[in-house]
Amino acid sequence: MNDLAAAVSAPFGGDPAATTGGPVAQPEGQEPAASAGDQAILDTAYQGLGGAYIWGGTDFMAWDCSGYVQWVYAQHGIEIPRVTWDQFAAGTPTTTPRPGDLVSQNGGSHVGIYLGGDQMISALNPEQGTIVHSVHAMPLDGYYTYR
Repeated sequence: MNDLAAAVSAPFGGDPAATTGGPVAQPEGQEPAASAGDQAILDTAYQGLGGAYIWGGTDFMAWDCSGYVQWVYAQHGIEIPRVTWDQFAAGTPTTTPRPGDLVSQNGGSHVGIYLGGDQMISALNPEQGTIVHSVHAMPLDGYYTYR
């Protein structure tokens, strides 16, 4: 866990699962290890922690869920569509997500970035902004990759 992630989970006793209000299930089997490229995407994603959720927003630290994901990927020269459904349609579905892949939730109306260990980071809502939370905080639809 990097320093920023540790700071976010510190009020919860350092337990990232506590931010979701419940236990975080670990995936079955061995997860793929994060490559250097995966880690670079995660490092950029963590820069957005604490950003405000603004419906339709695409500015740094003032975005909605799809604007946040689009911003993170753009920092690595990866162009993805603006809205969630288009982001999923353009990505490749995967059943073995790697850190940095997209997470589809709530019938495709929410997107975030997979961190590993059933955790993700997303611009969740206006009350909580951009946070680390469980992939099970909302109904999980699937994972998509652009790599």
